Amino acid sequence: LKPLGAEHRLATAPQLDSCRASARNLAMSGYDRAITVFSPDGHLFQVEYALEAVRKGTTTVGVRGKDCVILAVEKRATPKLQDPRTIRKILTVDNDIALAFAGLNADARVLVDKTRIECQSYRLNVEDNPTVDYVARFIARTQQKYTHRGGVRPFGISTLLGGFNTDGVPELYQTDPAGTYYAWKATAIGKNSKSVVDFLEKKYVEDLAEDAALRLALKGLLEVTEASGKNIEVVIIRKSGLHWMKEDELDPLLKELDDTADKITKLKETK
Repeated sequence: LKPLGAEHRLATAPQLDSCRASARNLAMSGYDRAITVFSPDGHLFQVEYALEAVRKGTTTVGVRGKDCVILAVEKRATPKLQDPRTIRKILTVDNDIALAFAGLNADARVLVDKTRIECQSYRLNVEDNPTVDYVARFIARTQQKYTHRGGVRPFGISTLLGGFNTDGVPELYQTDPAGTYYAWKATAIGKNSKSVVDFLEKKYVEDLAEDAALRLALKGLLEVTEASGKNIEVVIIRKSGLHWMKEDELDPLLKELDDTADKITKLKETK
């Protein structure tokens, strides 16, 4: 065999560089295929993808009042022949604890089932109702387990939990796919949540009465959705239990709070 000439050796240099670049890209892209492996810059890509699923979920708002917690969720339109009772974005976890979520419905069903069993186990062992902070810690711990074990993926949901602590004070918690949890006075998750959070930061005041907290939650949701009882699901969490607002209760309140027409008029005036 004849040895390769210089022109052939020079011709292979760019090809080698291209191969090295391809190998580096392949190695980097592999980090999003394994949940247990960090990327070189410290990311767990599967967790970030789960957070992206949350950001594409329905808008969910939570507001803590003086003696209550309000959870309000945007409802997607359901097909005419579908039973709307089978599509719920606010779920009962315990007698006086409710959970609203943004993200994948199937993941929420599995996580809520695990949480309900834990609440029953707590009541059996401790002979007392679980507090909302205990439930929030359990959900966050469960979500975190699914970020560092092989053969699983993170839960593609964030949750808002409303309930009461041992002193009877209302509390609002948020959990996310990474397994972290936070207590809030008012917050929002899901699609367009940043706009709603900005609105809540401007309007929230301490020790809101139930009616004021309800109006604030609905007003925040109306920043990003249409004013209709068919599009919104609301639960009021009181010490006495949960109150699910019906469509005929919501419609008059939403019409009163809706200022879309005023906004359009002001926009036309500025033009």
